[in-house]
Amino acid sequence: MIYLMDFDPKHRRLHRMKVFDDLQRPLAQDERLQLELRHLQAGEQREVVLLAAADEATLRHTHARYFATVAAS
Repeated sequence: MIYLMDFDPKHRRLHRMKVFDDLQRPLAQDERLQLELRHLQAGEQREVVLLAAADEATLRHTHARYFATVAAS
């Protein structure tokens, strides 16, 4: 799975997480680029990244800082 993460490091808040399957990598890359460009044009400091993990539980373990202020689902 591929996870698109939109994180505000200043406020330590995850604004968005979108899941893509591995075959949708080009779509995920395009969406990441468009989102990052919107944030840059708006003058917003955000981390917009694509992360790969077998499942969300693994992602929460390996990249826990993105979820520190998000209630467990």
